[in-house]
Amino acid sequence: MRKQVMLYLMMTLALSFSARASSDRADDIHRIEDSAQIFQEIMGTPDRAIPQYLLDSAQCIAIIPSEMKLAFFVGANYGKGLVTCRGPKSWSAPVFLSISGGSLGFQIGGSSTDIILVFRGRRGLQKLFSDKFRIGGDVSAAAGPVGRSAAAGTDIEMHAEILTYSRSRGVFAGVSLSGAVVKADHTGNEALYGSGIDREDVLDGKVAIPPDAMVLVQAVSKATHTPAPDTPPPTVSAKGQ
Repeated sequence: MRKQVMLYLMMTLALSFSARASSDRADDIHRIEDSAQIFQEIMGTPDRAIPQYLLDSAQCIAIIPSEMKLAFFVGANYGKGLVTCRGPKSWSAPVFLSISGGSLGFQIGGSSTDIILVFRGRRGLQKLFSDKFRIGGDVSAAAGPVGRSAAAGTDIEMHAEILTYSRSRGVFAGVSLSGAVVKADHTGNEALYGSGIDREDVLDGKVAIPPDAMVLVQAVSKATHTPAPDTPPPTVSAKGQ
């Protein structure tokens, strides 16, 4: 009987997350605006933000606003956000992604958490071109340091390909996301760019930044002391068209 209850609860959670996975244009724009606002708020307090030396060397930055965590005997989480990557002159147009993970345990409750991932090298960047990867498995990760006084070049930072952070109830800190799965959000990308869009072209800066996404690129550009693009680059035609 207990196994049946557990199975039912897991199926209920899975169905609720599947319903959230579909993309709605208005929701996507709201998610872009939320991501920009979250990043600006976090970086607005340098003593409790991502250290500048990490931002200066970051290859990509992903922001997942308000990752939902639900728990009723079975803990689970699901969130959707965006990632932008550094190009030769400016940050790229963003692409949508999702992050999910689960844990068994006797727990009842729920919370909302903002997540930031700082990609530090080419390997992490290449993982963004795949449909999914596991943090801490397919690519190494560590909880990132916080604040101006954080020491540069620790052993953990030197070896981690992704530094992970979270903000919950106003507290921003490095957090371990080992085991979480990051996936491409195809429906969000198609809604923003059209069908057949290639994520690699977007993150390589070959696709024009949509007006709705400019607020996020500008926020990341300001925090990383990188000029925001004034004139969008030529748009690459969707593949197969």
